[in-house]
Amino acid sequence: MRSHQHELKQLLCNLRNTHTHTQQNITPDNLFVGVGSDEAIDALLRAFCRPGHDKILTCPPTYGMYSVSAQVNDITVVKAPLDANNDFSLQPHLINEMLSHDPSIKLVYICSPGNPTANTVRKEDVQAVLEHPTWNGVVVLDEAYIDFAPHGSSLAEWVTEWPNLVVMQTLSKAFGLAGIRLGAAFTSPPIARLLNSLKAPYNISNPTSQLAIAALQPKNLAVMQSNVSKILEQRERMLVEMPKIPGVGRFRGGRQSNFLLVEMLDGQGKPSNEVALAVYEQLAETKGVVVRFRGKELGCFGCLRVTVGTEEEVTRFLKELATVLREVHNTRGVKVEGTEKKTEEKAEQEASAIIA
Repeated sequence: MRSHQHELKQLLCNLRNTHTHTQQNITPDNLFVGVGSDEAIDALLRAFCRPGHDKILTCPPTYGMYSVSAQVNDITVVKAPLDANNDFSLQPHLINEMLSHDPSIKLVYICSPGNPTANTVRKEDVQAVLEHPTWNGVVVLDEAYIDFAPHGSSLAEWVTEWPNLVVMQTLSKAFGLAGIRLGAAFTSPPIARLLNSLKAPYNISNPTSQLAIAALQPKNLAVMQSNVSKILEQRERMLVEMPKIPGVGRFRGGRQSNFLLVEMLDGQGKPSNEVALAVYEQLAETKGVVVRFRGKELGCFGCLRVTVGTEEEVTRFLKELATVLREVHNTRGVKVEGTEKKTEEKAEQEASAIIA
């Protein structure tokens, strides 16, 4: 096992040194690698927040692990919601107002592309928070899905310009390597040293490191990029075909990830949590197709988050969605009972095949 992963870090730097946002180069000194992005999320909390005293700021709807880690570390979460009426865009003025009034907020977690909103955050909006005149904290940009966004969207190399910026990435999404549990945080050398000093010795195993190094070789990067291109083709197909299905409403948020956030409609053409939950459950329990119900998240009323699959998976999904929506609408005269008692985890366990 290796303690510093210098070769792996250099390959990650090579991947993100696009010179789109700066002429400076990130180096291994700018990197922390850990057990998935979740370790970086937790390490940042332990590095910068005092339990029972400090706070973090999140921008819902967003990835739930920020709040989970905060709760584990006895850190309060304050929220500056995304603008649900404007494609879930970041609201930097709202964030900065909250930072001005509460110096106990030490970290701002921003997801780009958003989960479940699938939109990238504007560079100037991130900069507006970084330039706050009095706040002395760290902006954390979570780019787990960045390889599905247009080329040059990553702000990883921008950490050379902003000492209070951390950009998190992972090999779990576009690289398809969730099983090796490897995440990275690009940041200024002082923060990188701090994070590296917090983690357990040798917590990145040699097999994990070697698999990641192999994935970052040119021939395997080409495979990843080819797979991403196929997913993007199917994403465009879903954007065209799903609205043709009766009961499918608006796509919400953006189009910069490997999933789409879409409304399910009732018989009157209005977004409906009851319909969305029934569709979600029937797809999982009777068709073996798993999507994610997001109707209880801010601004996502009546919405499902649907991950883009292979051509065959998308073909099957479109067919099964049309069938299930028709069945749900046909039985709307008899209220769907007990749906709120079932959990997403239970439905996933019951599914015989997964398209999510």
